[in-house]
Amino acid sequence: MTTLLARNADVMVTMDGERRELRNAGLFARDGFIEQIGPTSDLPRSADEVLDLTGQILLPGLVNCHHHLDQVLTRNLPAAQNTNLFPWLRAHYRIWASRTPEDSRSATIVACAELALTGCTTVFDHAYVFQNGCRVDDQIGAAKEVAVRFVASRGSMSLGESKGGLPPDDCVEDEDTILADCERVIATYHDPEPGAMTQVALAPCSPFTVTPELMRDTASLARERGVRLHTHLCETLDEERFTLQTYGLRPVAYMETLDWVGDDVWYAHAVHVDDLEIGLFAQSGTGVCHCPSSNMRLASGIAPVRKYLDQGVKTGLGVDGSASNDSNAMLGEARQAMLLARLQMGLLPPEGPRTQISTSDPLRAKEWMTAREVLEIATRGGAAVLGRSDIGALEQGRCADFFTLDLNQVAFAGALSDPVAATLFCAPPRVVYTVVNGRVIVQQGELTTLDLAREVAGHNRNAARLVAMAS
Repeated sequence: MTTLLARNADVMVTMDGERRELRNAGLFARDGFIEQIGPTSDLPRSADEVLDLTGQILLPGLVNCHHHLDQVLTRNLPAAQNTNLFPWLRAHYRIWASRTPEDSRSATIVACAELALTGCTTVFDHAYVFQNGCRVDDQIGAAKEVAVRFVASRGSMSLGESKGGLPPDDCVEDEDTILADCERVIATYHDPEPGAMTQVALAPCSPFTVTPELMRDTASLARERGVRLHTHLCETLDEERFTLQTYGLRPVAYMETLDWVGDDVWYAHAVHVDDLEIGLFAQSGTGVCHCPSSNMRLASGIAPVRKYLDQGVKTGLGVDGSASNDSNAMLGEARQAMLLARLQMGLLPPEGPRTQISTSDPLRAKEWMTAREVLEIATRGGAAVLGRSDIGALEQGRCADFFTLDLNQVAFAGALSDPVAATLFCAPPRVVYTVVNGRVIVQQGELTTLDLAREVAGHNRNAARLVAMAS
């Protein structure tokens, strides 16, 4: 058995049932699970590994509910810098289809490392282009090298251009092949037990890249095998026009016909929804993943996150693909979520006549998105979206997944009257420690599990080769 003691944190954000914030506190973990949290004076005095967190804030590990790790190969692609989603995708499809298994390995390592350096401990990846020998196994193996907690999806595309879909025909797969590989990946890698380091979800890409038959068959297989379902939905008005023209239904109504609404389903983006659809999400337990930077980058719109929270919709946070963000900075994404929600509030029409200037804002006080609400979305919220009760908070019985920030660095100077809120209001810095399953994977701001400089150099060579091939 291995033990870990983290002590002397100036502030500890538990996100437990009472949302406690403790001073001069820490935690004790054994074999990856938390046995005790509380004031440092109440904790054991020794362990196999001891972290002195003096001058630091300790927070639950961030949970990334939507990402495309391979897209770090095409960050900042010139042909896709100034377009919205559909032309952006067309600029990328064949490049992604040209990648090799080694390209996928290096991209996954680079993206997971950047996430870990910004406080992320659980990563969900939505891979859906499988050509040129690439398999989900590439991402799973690379995530193990970094040592993040990983939820892999066996994504899919089967509706090529010749059948009315968006992707080129040479970038999609046969549906029988897809379903057979889904079964293989679940049987090989999915661990349903608490503390699992690897789990699997099934994730057809979107309404405009897969057939209704594949959506239904995937849902049936996922429920038979006890895994979750994920897809892009309501991301853009182009998608809405596609489902209206093709199926005569808005995207959410289309999902209902396919048995794709329920507490084992979550959607990425969920930007263009109405109040009835939000009510359906809440009533059915369907989750959503907010991706603010990507939605701004591609001019997709602003998701109604305030309404989701007020209606009790399970809401998590995602970095989304590194080619539409173009970052893997999870703590920075949380900051963007807070600021974008505030901007959305400011764009709402005023209530009542504009007859006087007010120095207060009583009508909208409850609508302000707070730093603590966004931290909850990025931790407990993400855990709920992924269907996990073993992560997302620091309390007895949950996984020892956490990160720390140095409160004495220049980024926080003058902000320590509320250090918890400062983690989002101030420019998010690199972490001091990131711990996953009781294992330190970032120490003093450096990744400990592999030679990151070497991996970045190799990855840059791979990315340059792919972009040159497409030119």
